[in-house]
Amino acid sequence: MIDTKEKERRLQRRHRRLRQRLRGTPDRPRLCVHRSLRHIYAQIVDDQQARTLVAASTLDKEVCQDLSAAGNVAAASKVGGEIARRALAAGIHTVVFDRGGYLYHGRIKALAEGARQAGLKFER
Repeated sequence: MIDTKEKERRLQRRHRRLRQRLRGTPDRPRLCVHRSLRHIYAQIVDDQQARTLVAASTLDKEVCQDLSAAGNVAAASKVGGEIARRALAAGIHTVVFDRGGYLYHGRIKALAEGARQAGLKFER
């Protein structure tokens, strides 16, 4: 069985590999995701200016009102919809998706699909 340190090391390697290819620009910022056991966080970042443009998580009042639990697929989908609404309000229509080294499955996939359904476009 793989121990916790090995899992963390593999996650960091995958994230480093992704970040070599992904860069957020003012025209097409980066949507990065962090997942913990209890919550999920998303932020849209312009890497050239090193600024967070928009952020949303399951800790936000607007998101967590109707949720029974914050660490499930339904919560991730709601965070995806909220980050897309905030991005569109800020004039951001296209992003690059940075899954943060996590596999595109479960909560990460739900967040991405929620953002797409709310009108955010993903590019490479």
